[in-house]
Amino acid sequence: MTDTNLQIIPLGGLGEFGKNCLAIRWQDDIIVIDAGLMFPESELLGVDIVVPDITYLVENKDKVRGILLTHGHEDHIGGLPWILSEINVPVYGTEFTLAYVEGKLDEHKMLDDSELIEITPKTRFTIGPFTIEPIRVTHSLVDCVAFAIETPVGIIIHTGDFKVDFSPPDGKGFDLHTFAEYGKRGVLALLQDSTNVDRPGYTPSEWSVKPGLDELFSRTKKKLFFSCFSSSIYRIRIAMELAYNHNRKVAVIGRSMVESSEIAQDLGYLDIPNGLLIHPGQINDHSPENVMVLISGTQGEPMSALSRAAVDNHKHAHVLPGDTVVLSSRVIPGNEKSIYRVIDHLYRRDANVIYDDGSHGLIHVSGHASQEEQRLMINLLKPKFFIPVHGDYRNLKKHAELAMATGVVDNALIIENGDVLELNRDDARKNGTVTAGRVCIDSGSAVDVVGDLVIRDRRHLSEDGFLLPILTINKLTGVVESQPELVTRGFVDAENGIMDAAREVIAQTLTNSSAEEKADYGVIKEKIRIDLKRYIQKNTSRRPLIMPVILEI
Repeated sequence: MTDTNLQIIPLGGLGEFGKNCLAIRWQDDIIVIDAGLMFPESELLGVDIVVPDITYLVENKDKVRGILLTHGHEDHIGGLPWILSEINVPVYGTEFTLAYVEGKLDEHKMLDDSELIEITPKTRFTIGPFTIEPIRVTHSLVDCVAFAIETPVGIIIHTGDFKVDFSPPDGKGFDLHTFAEYGKRGVLALLQDSTNVDRPGYTPSEWSVKPGLDELFSRTKKKLFFSCFSSSIYRIRIAMELAYNHNRKVAVIGRSMVESSEIAQDLGYLDIPNGLLIHPGQINDHSPENVMVLISGTQGEPMSALSRAAVDNHKHAHVLPGDTVVLSSRVIPGNEKSIYRVIDHLYRRDANVIYDDGSHGLIHVSGHASQEEQRLMINLLKPKFFIPVHGDYRNLKKHAELAMATGVVDNALIIENGDVLELNRDDARKNGTVTAGRVCIDSGSAVDVVGDLVIRDRRHLSEDGFLLPILTINKLTGVVESQPELVTRGFVDAENGIMDAAREVIAQTLTNSSAEEKADYGVIKEKIRIDLKRYIQKNTSRRPLIMPVILEI
């Protein structure tokens, strides 16, 4: 690395959706923007979450000065416990974002050892050679910021997740003025959210869902179950306002929904009238037409409150014929099966299910900028270099093309996880790569890492099953005392003749082995495994996991 170049190094979130994490380095100082997670694809069997591989940061831990958080969604803060367990550095975030972070770190018993520093929009702070100004942006969550970072070679702006909403429910609109000021000063590079690059036009304001939801409240005659992302404070606020206007008491059900509502209330983002909230155990004390149940589980998570209510397995939430269930959220790709399974169960209970299929008016809006908002920001900032972030490669490619088509960007660079982009005042180019990838974690633990070998074995077991040949050998004589026992799961039926033939293969292997080989259990187990594998693959085209076991007597 030359001392006159700034490095931008994405470790997650470029070429994929989720686990957003990006390092910016000048000489011996590194700052990190976001520390997210992603949820596993179906082939990652038994894995709970996926976080970025931070080998690069660990190798340079003496140079990492802090982690800056744009907002509190899991794909931006969910990897913090894992990252802070490897490199304990200060974490910078807005008040609401840090409230989420505190709960997460407390759950992992890491809060006392972590340094959390609150930041506010338009208040600059300095980390090493970087002067950083948080700029308020609007999103589906509250208290979100972009970062304008003054570096020795110029100003870098990272938008974080954003849409341009001038009148959100909390009254804290998108700060277009500050972005315009930076555009006048000159911006070296713009890193912009690519999520909705496929969508033309503008993303509607959060308020735009209120008329459609108001109509639903008006025509609902029995209990109303309202489900949205627990972090969608704007949506929760609108739902509570409508419940109050329609004389419905509100019961909040689901751990994440309760926690988010309490944090939002404590920080002033929810102003709940006295007497509006009731305990879930009081639902049946009120007439159905006077109750709204605010419930978590909009993505069909198996143990969520809504999933349990859908199969009548929740202590307080009982969906009865004629009740209405509103899913005010989008279907996250990959969650379709679990969501529609819950919807099917709700229909079996004779509920009226309202979800975002376009047939019930606008009941959900995105939190990400559409094409016109992306163009607006590009035209306002006029960056010398444009770098799309957050999204699959197709999103990054389309976003780069959109930026070039504006006529104000001469150089749009597509980089992916692990690429090293070097910039100075005149030039930007890719120069090498660093280690980047994924770390799979079981049970939400910050330490229970699942290696690729374990994933491979799990996939192997799921596809072909396993076979355990169990031999009993006399320790003194070396003689096999009885016919080998074969234990199999997920492979083939024992009655189809394969098992009898497999026993003959084992017997033949033992016959062809010397006394010395039989005395070495490691050797004889490997010989049995190889011969069985060859026979089974030839006769069944299957490749079960074969693990010979030898018992001494």
